[in-house]
Formats: sequence, C-alpha cells, structure tokens
Amino acid sequence: MNKNLWLFIIPALIWGSTWFTIKFQLGIVDPLISVVYRYWLAGILMLFFCVVAKKNMRFSLKDHAFMALQGLLLFGVNYWMVYEAEVYLASGLIAVAYSTMVFFNSGFGAIFLRRPINKSILLAALFGLTGTVLIFSNEFLGLSFTRETWVGTGVTLLSVVVASLGNITSARNSANQIPVIQANAFGMLYGGIWMGILALILGRPFSFDPSVTYIFSLLYLTVFGSIIAFGTYLTLISKVGADKAAYALVIIPVIAIGISSVFENYQMTWYAGLGVGMILIGNVLAIRKKH
Repeated sequence: MNKNLWLFIIPALIWGSTWFTIKFQLGIVDPLISVVYRYWLAGILMLFFCVVAKKNMRFSLKDHAFMALQGLLLFGVNYWMVYEAEVYLASGLIAVAYSTMVFFNSGFGAIFLRRPINKSILLAALFGLTGTVLIFSNEFLGLSFTRETWVGTGVTLLSVVVASLGNITSARNSANQIPVIQANAFGMLYGGIWMGILALILGRPFSFDPSVTYIFSLLYLTVFGSIIAFGTYLTLISKVGADKAAYALVIIPVIAIGISSVFENYQMTWYAGLGVGMILIGNVLAIRKKH
C-alpha cells in the first residue's frame, strides 16, 4: 500500500476514536489542565525518544520560535477551545465544523505559503462537508439558537482557524528543513508550557484524577492521539500539502459513528447512511490524484 495512504489512514482512525476517549477526561480535572498534562507528557516522551535515537536537536532561535508557534496553535489553544466548545455544543456539531478544515488550509496555504488552491480537493471537501452535515442532521434539527449555542459555535470556528494556522506553521517548518519528529517534540512541550502559563493566569487548579479511566484515557490521548496521530498527519502535510492532508479529518465522523454504534448504541439513520456514502465519495476524489 502507498506510504502516503497509510499516513492518511492512521491519524483518521486514531482521531476517530479520540472523540469517544475525551469523554473520560471531563469531570474532576479542568479541561485546560488535561490539555497541559497531555502535551507535557507527549513532549517529554518525544524529546526522550529524540535523544535516545540521536536525532539532531540543534536548532536556531528562529526555528525554536516557529516550533513554539506551532505548539501554541496546534497543541495548545486549539485543543483548549475544543474542550471548552464541548461545554456548549454536541461533539458531532464540532466534528462538522472541523470538516471545513480543508477550506481553511487551502486558503491559508495560498496566502502564507503561496501554494495554488487545488480545486479537486475543494470539490472532495464539499462532498465530505455535506456528508458530515447529513450524519449529524438530527443534532442540527434539535439545535436551539440560544446564547450558549452562538458562543459554542464561535469558539468552535475559532478553534478550526487556529488549528489550520497550526497546520500551515507545520508546513512552513517542514519546508525550512525542521524534521517533523523534532518539531513535534519541541512543539508539544512548548504547547504544554503555553497552556500551563495560561492556566496559572486564569487561576485553574492543577488537580489530578487518579482513576483508572482518567489515567488510561490520558495515556491513550498522549501516545496515540498526540504522538502517533500528529506524527503521521504532519508528515503527510510535509509530503502532499496542508489542503490534501486535511481531508483525513473529514472521514473522522464516519469512524466516530462506528465506535459510537458499538459503545453508545448509536442507531444509523437513512440520512447518516447517505452522509457516510458522500464522505467516502469525497475520499475517492481526494486521493485519486497524485501531487
């Protein structure tokens, strides 16, 4: 199987499961603190791996500044906003918002990296977005436009923009010969530090939940959801571009539905089935051309 296809499949499969896993992080520990723990641990583990594997760890101050920016956007503010948005909106609606990442990556790539907009990818993204909306049609129909809904929607869209800018920063770092592994190692640690400083400013307590479910979900999100998923996804960005790589995010709702059907008794509707079909068509359109 083509290596790029594996880089597409792995993060999609992992992030499709993290929507379910994140639920075990909510409760005793403040969401911002859970993000801090996740990326402190991920950053430390990756730096340890880099040292053991004797990776080049010497970078200029400018390189560190851009790795810190990647950490702030992609491993810090983005995730904090997602956790906060789930206070106001169902996770399905947030998944719909994240399926628009392809459009933001295409636009920001053209603005900041001078990369041409790929029309075939945008067409695929339209199929994916339509399919995702159909999958979560019941949540849309039951949506009441209260102040909380508007706040949650605003936070979610802002988190998508921040994440997209983080994707573009990662693409910029790869283009400037900063290896993905080292960029992620420093970026995750920097992201955890940024969020730790923010937590201190906001007065959030650094509590910890010693339960088995919290610890195992934290380890899963750290190792699989952060280290492995971001390692493969950002490597894919470096190879095929941020716009095409972002289509891996569009198929996540399909995987999430499969998991929900097993663990949460989700009942597939006719609309959801049609939505899954449209997302799969979009995937074919997205990966059929080589770049």
